[in-house]
Amino acid sequence: MSDSYEMMYILRPDLSDEQVNQAITKYQDLLQEQGAQQIEIQHRGKRRLAYPIQRHREGVYIQMNYQAPPTHVTQIERAMRYGEEVIRYLTLKQELPPEPQPEPVEVEA
Repeated sequence: MSDSYEMMYILRPDLSDEQVNQAITKYQDLLQEQGAQQIEIQHRGKRRLAYPIQRHREGVYIQMNYQAPPTHVTQIERAMRYGEEVIRYLTLKQELPPEPQPEPVEVEA
């Protein structure tokens, strides 16, 4: 059973555009190797952080939406934890809206 996830991660601001693209491809490929589906990536660009993280005041924001089993989330987070280019990440499980139930029809006798 696959669940839907939204992951936002922040890359170091001192990375070149090529290094940013390599990091995005690295994590996208990792998800694909693990069997994740419907991977959508949005490059949000460089933004000022609300507070300094590892002495950085800016970061490059990347959002990924994907479907994968829960065990795959821990694997991608572990890779980000040990990757030098990621300064912060957050994964949220997306709650799918319930399917509409048909209303009961009253039958007159």
